[in-house]
Amino acid sequence: MIRIVTDSTCDLPEELIARHAIHVVPIHIQFGTETFRDGQTIDKPTFYRRVEQEGALPTTSQPPPSDFAKVYQAISGPADEILSIHVTAKLSGTFNSAQLAAEALADRIKVYVFDSWAGSAGLGFMCLDAAQMAEAGKNAAEILKRLEQVRPQVNHLFTLANLKFAEMSGRVNKLQSVLASLLNIKPIVRVEGGLMEVADQVRTRKKAIERVISMARERVGDARVNLAVIHAQAPEEAAELLAQAREVLKVGDVFVHDLALSLAVHFGPGTLAVVTYPAE
Repeated sequence: MIRIVTDSTCDLPEELIARHAIHVVPIHIQFGTETFRDGQTIDKPTFYRRVEQEGALPTTSQPPPSDFAKVYQAISGPADEILSIHVTAKLSGTFNSAQLAAEALADRIKVYVFDSWAGSAGLGFMCLDAAQMAEAGKNAAEILKRLEQVRPQVNHLFTLANLKFAEMSGRVNKLQSVLASLLNIKPIVRVEGGLMEVADQVRTRKKAIERVISMARERVGDARVNLAVIHAQAPEEAAELLAQAREVLKVGDVFVHDLALSLAVHFGPGTLAVVTYPAE
């Protein structure tokens, strides 16, 4: 049997994780000397409240190899293989930790560690794809071939409500943040080849949402795609974004989900994202 392991940046709804028996290793979030596990030992209201009260962001770090080793050992039987699919190695050390754990257990457990070049729901869709292929009887080589083929086609577009969290996390300087606030500029961030880049900047939230949708349409055209809308404390705007995206995209499977805290550290509340994944 093929088992699927990922990390907590995957932004998958709990019901999908449970239905497909996907095992999630949490990213670590640290407030001062207190360490929490993303999605397990700290909830979203507590996270945002502490940031507001303390006026500082926590740090994040990849799970140590021992966290992965424990999961690999717990879920593997004599005939099992593990596909461990993770957030882009260009922005996180999580892939490397998983690889070290796989190498340490190589004489006992067969683990294939795969760099998604993604995060958030792009990573989540890869995990779902892999799990569904495994359930259909595909072997590890067939699944990895599919993931390699679709990896460059996964499309992530984020728009931030403001640059406060990006400033606090050191992604932009204070002057940039103040100017963006004064001019009501909403940056649009794209993940491309495993790296984040500012793809556009527009004024007003409405225009930012419209631009995110139009950029998604430019990227996928008439191709049928699975769609996720991800948000950080903005469920009503996420629902509206989904409705607008459905009007211009040829959509297959769909879900809406909260942004992982380990990603919200850098993007902040009010973040909205559209993620598309090839449906065929």
